[in-house]
Amino acid sequence: MPVIVVGADTEVGKAVVSLLCRQAAEVRAFITDEAAADSLKKQGVKVAVGDVSDHSHVEAAALYCFCAVLVTEAASDGRVRSFVTDPEGVMSGWAEAVRQAGVKRVIWVRTQNDPEKLPGPVGEVASVVFGGDGEETAREVGRLEEAGNL
Repeated sequence: MPVIVVGADTEVGKAVVSLLCRQAAEVRAFITDEAAADSLKKQGVKVAVGDVSDHSHVEAAALYCFCAVLVTEAASDGRVRSFVTDPEGVMSGWAEAVRQAGVKRVIWVRTQNDPEKLPGPVGEVASVVFGGDGEETAREVGRLEEAGNL
């Protein structure tokens, strides 16, 4: 089933995409950095480039996906965000976007600096993965993405 990674141009996002390409039928990436698009496309990833605070664009990219991996770093790092500038507003927009797109499973990849309470409920199942080592986090995301139930 299709899975989308929002923030796939972060270090953790890249590791998650790489792992998901080995186990998911279709992987999509939502990125801001156009320079990251070529390497993602070479892995067979469908790429959407845009502003992570443009919730309608995130919704369109997530349409028909079963799972969304939301990398919270992309809501608060140095990238340009034109529609909503505060991280909580960006993440709330993502939650609404994937809900509107019909996503059933959401995996939040967060850092220790993120708020403890993340937007929700979203989809049928929501899970939180604490960011850290990119490869370790990617393995945990992959396990959750493949799980029948969380």
